[in-house]
Amino acid sequence: MDQAASPPADEPAEASQLPSVSDIDPKGDVILDVVFETSKDTLKLARKEAKFSRTPVTENLKPRTRFAYRVQINILRKQSKYFDSLLGNTQFQEARIVTDKLSKLSLANVKPAEADPSELPWVRIEDDDEATRVAGRNRVLADLLRILHGKDIATKPVNMSFVTTLAVLADRFDCAATVSRCLSTKLKFKWPATHQAKTPRTEEGGRLSEAAEGLLRQKVLTAWLLDQPPRMATATRELLIRGSRQWSLFNAPETDDKPIWWDLQDDLENELRSRRECIMNTMSSILRHFLTLYTSRGTQQCKLGYDSSAACDSYQLGEMIRFFTNKNLLHLTDFGPASAYNIPDSCQLNVEEMIATLRQFPGYQIDNHHTNCGLRIRLMPILEYIQTMLSASAVAISSTAWKKERKTTAWSDEVNEFEDDRHDGDDGKQKTFKFTRSVAGDQRLRYEGAMAAEKMARELFTAEDWDWTPDDNVSSSSSFPGEFRPLGFKQDRTRR
Repeated sequence: MDQAASPPADEPAEASQLPSVSDIDPKGDVILDVVFETSKDTLKLARKEAKFSRTPVTENLKPRTRFAYRVQINILRKQSKYFDSLLGNTQFQEARIVTDKLSKLSLANVKPAEADPSELPWVRIEDDDEATRVAGRNRVLADLLRILHGKDIATKPVNMSFVTTLAVLADRFDCAATVSRCLSTKLKFKWPATHQAKTPRTEEGGRLSEAAEGLLRQKVLTAWLLDQPPRMATATRELLIRGSRQWSLFNAPETDDKPIWWDLQDDLENELRSRRECIMNTMSSILRHFLTLYTSRGTQQCKLGYDSSAACDSYQLGEMIRFFTNKNLLHLTDFGPASAYNIPDSCQLNVEEMIATLRQFPGYQIDNHHTNCGLRIRLMPILEYIQTMLSASAVAISSTAWKKERKTTAWSDEVNEFEDDRHDGDDGKQKTFKFTRSVAGDQRLRYEGAMAAEKMARELFTAEDWDWTPDDNVSSSSSFPGEFRPLGFKQDRTRR
């Protein structure tokens, strides 16, 4: 229940009108006087959302608002390291104010539980919306304090935006462990689904909308801040598969006026971008490899030895180019300077949809005599292997490993500040992945979660060159012709 409070004796003159006090604990012995600052853009968005919302607006949508909360100091200090230092360490002015005020109440034989709010110590805290770009954070902070006091929250229903803001505040006040336990046990929050097993084919190619990607990024950030490894692994893997508009190769990302989940902290953004590039380069290497083989004059791909074998290779090459271009997996450009601007951005291509599309590649035959001459019979085992590697836990980011063993876990050169042998062999040559028959038929891949699969997945996706037909004794290390641009392929692997 809220109570009106008169100004305490030591309150500055500028605060002649104090806010009403929300009783988180009616017998609390300290008042948290919180000032919330909200930017104009956030207020504009909140008013726009309120206009189209069916629920009545209860927020005080002003640039600067004050709210007071009556709480128990011992509970806050026990649950939060932030409050333990702020209210218990006399090196801070706030702690000295609390000690002096409670001492005066003790000398006057006034119990804090029975004192008027104006007689209790008031501790000023300021909070801005730079991290969340959300208005109405006073409700979220009130629920955070209720969680710390072991009480039920007031917000109903609980959505992802609320939980993310709660996680950001919990991280600031250093009480994430308590909030994480409450989220899983007491609230039993059901995380929203952002992944669809069968994404419909639309004009956008099944790409995530900005709102859907924001929701997915909120899941990543919340799982990271609240230390929930299973959620973290699931959300980061989905983001890697679906891609992000923030990882565009052509446009610089704009995150200045966006919440922090659009530029994930603790090097997570750079690492996710790097892993996505590795996966996309691996996928594009398949097209690059076989187009290189079929455009080479050195070795004939049709092994039947007919007089029509050369025509068979030309036919297969033409059908490959037509299929890949029709499916938007390959883009032909000429030598004109303006042609480079016509290449679509692959930052949001769905990797699983790409694999499903490649599985549709028909078994082309120039005539009835040329059986199994086409790409399909060679392509299917490769796609099966990549699908298995994408399911390995090494693809997603493990929050535990990222906190404890970041340098050995990272794929990104921006995270690793030391030179290692991940890309170069002992002889200084590029690291090449060779898809041999023994690799494709490795029995260890039959068991989900096998440690061998984790190592094999990292070797596959962090390679710098790929040979998808080493058993044919065909050299495929030649550079890919400049006219063909497979999706996601970058000639320069230097990190941005």
